[in-house]
Amino acid sequence: MNQELLFGAAYYLEYMPYDRLEQDIYMMQKARMNVVRIAESTWSTLEPIDGEFDFSYIDRVLEAVKKAGMMAIIGTPTYAIPSWLEKKDKDIMLTTNEGQKRYGHRQCMNIMNATFRFYAERIIRKLVLHTANHPCVIGFQIDNETKHYGTASEEVQKQFKEYLMDTFCTTKQLNKTFGLAYWSNSIRDWDDLPDMRGCINGGLSSEFERFLRSMAAQYLKWQAHIVREYKREDQLITHNFDFEWKKFGADIAQDGYSYGVQPDINHYEAAQAVTIAGADIYHPTQDYLTGAEIAFCGDEIRSLKDQNYYVLECQAQAFKNWTPYPGQLRIHAYSHLASGADGIMYWNWHSIHNGYETYWKGLLSHDLATNPTYEEACRLGKEWSNVGRRLLHLKKENKVAIVIDNQSLNALKWFPIDTKLSYNDVVRWMYDSLYEMNIECDVVDVNAFDTSKYRMIVTPALYSASEVTLIKLKNFIASGGVLVSSFKSFVSDEHLSVYSDRQPHILQECFQMSYNQFTEPGKMKLKGKVVNYFAELVKTDGAQVLAYYDHKYWKEYAGITLAEYQNGFAYYIACYTDKAVLKEIYRQALKDAGLECDTAKVCWPIIIRSGKNQENKIIHYVFHYSEKDGVFICPYEEVRDIISKREYKRGSQIELKDWDVIILEEE
Repeated sequence: MNQELLFGAAYYLEYMPYDRLEQDIYMMQKARMNVVRIAESTWSTLEPIDGEFDFSYIDRVLEAVKKAGMMAIIGTPTYAIPSWLEKKDKDIMLTTNEGQKRYGHRQCMNIMNATFRFYAERIIRKLVLHTANHPCVIGFQIDNETKHYGTASEEVQKQFKEYLMDTFCTTKQLNKTFGLAYWSNSIRDWDDLPDMRGCINGGLSSEFERFLRSMAAQYLKWQAHIVREYKREDQLITHNFDFEWKKFGADIAQDGYSYGVQPDINHYEAAQAVTIAGADIYHPTQDYLTGAEIAFCGDEIRSLKDQNYYVLECQAQAFKNWTPYPGQLRIHAYSHLASGADGIMYWNWHSIHNGYETYWKGLLSHDLATNPTYEEACRLGKEWSNVGRRLLHLKKENKVAIVIDNQSLNALKWFPIDTKLSYNDVVRWMYDSLYEMNIECDVVDVNAFDTSKYRMIVTPALYSASEVTLIKLKNFIASGGVLVSSFKSFVSDEHLSVYSDRQPHILQECFQMSYNQFTEPGKMKLKGKVVNYFAELVKTDGAQVLAYYDHKYWKEYAGITLAEYQNGFAYYIACYTDKAVLKEIYRQALKDAGLECDTAKVCWPIIIRSGKNQENKIIHYVFHYSEKDGVFICPYEEVRDIISKREYKRGSQIELKDWDVIILEEE
């Protein structure tokens, strides 16, 4: 693993309006940048004609980078195909539910097509062979923001049928598993399996989505296997995993931001392809900057391999709503480190002068000159050159986990909680409430979480839960753990068949409650706060009721319950309520888990993120996400601010400026 924080940007000499390589490298050095990411979207430049390769741009950049004492990450260029390739095979272009795509956009190809794979493998081999032995190349990024793209070609559907045959063996078992007798969807012969684009069975359609996610993960593993044939032992393989993209409301003219669990690839499964995970994280800025997206996305990527990661893309300026206020670019960067990132790279170095992303502005504006955002990056680079080694390889031992699940996400697209409340909304409701309370957590995949590491586990809308998972959670509670579960948890098995006994299946004994009806909340309140979107009508069977619904007709039903089960505790939140109510429940649950801490009374806009650095010293990042000045009362015995060198003791008043960052190291 690299022994300095990576600080740099994606760089495209090919896109420049005139030759300015030396000037760009000079400006990067002035900002103390040490890395560029190149090549990942320039296939048509690298291979302008079938079989004719031109790596001159790559060579020039690598030589300039080497001369400057910098590093480079090479991206395989396979996510944006050249136009000549589209003409090689009529099935290269992606076929989805909407039909076949036309050439032009990136990620418009069928990644399972044999012709595409042939040419993709050729350019990967040529590029990696050409660059692997260059001394400044520290590794390779395979593809870019890979997903399955909704592919549904005849070839893919044939492979899905083979997958079903291997998994379920007989059509009788397939019919039974998914309840295909409904609307005459059952089949007698495997050749009768219909086109999945018309499927109306949520379980079978979600199985197809699961297959597609695995297919996308296998595609990355295929690329990684090729790269491993050529790379040096010391070179990394990474990928820039991205997230569900949430659009802003109509009142904000901005494209959107990284929001929640990515539906079209399973990060945990795909991360097996890489030696170090990477991420692309974009978030609201200006008055909407909270740090929550940086924290959530970072906690998820860090948890994939239980190790540090790289932010391979993050924002500099981009849209008008992303032009950072003074201090915000700096707080962005340190916020990434506080989640366990070992470096960041901006997308991108320069603003593009023509093309689809012309106004997704880079660190430099279209005049390619210095600007306040670049100047703040220079300040950041200077700080990192001085103290970066003390911030490298931050380790965390969080005792709280939020469990996420692609299958539940997909299920709640088929069977929505409410038209205005998605699976990721529930995930972020439960995560953000912890974040605002300064309770750090891991964000772990349902197929990978180790209950022995945690004292408290949170399950947001874990709709699809196998009996193996349910028994795992039951044993966790029995052994002294605290489980906090939301509505729409533990409803179906892993194939989306709703369990036929009282809900919650298997865990009734732990929660000591059940329900068989749910409702639109209407005028309902809970603890004086409005209930929105959805409410389950819970009846207790030994559980303590922490809150009944305030409603003329539903008042005898519980909205929040608590039960003791053997050595642990089980909390159930049966409705979508105000964050203040959720935080009250969290406080009690954390106390039951023995997780009260020194910063329990500190809350957003002051955010504290902690861990141990590579020198095994505890450091605390203190962020002030506000345009106003503030004060933080030091809760630690003796600490020193790594940047300013100021020393503080317990009870000291620490002045915080707008969008401020201090980093406290315990003595």
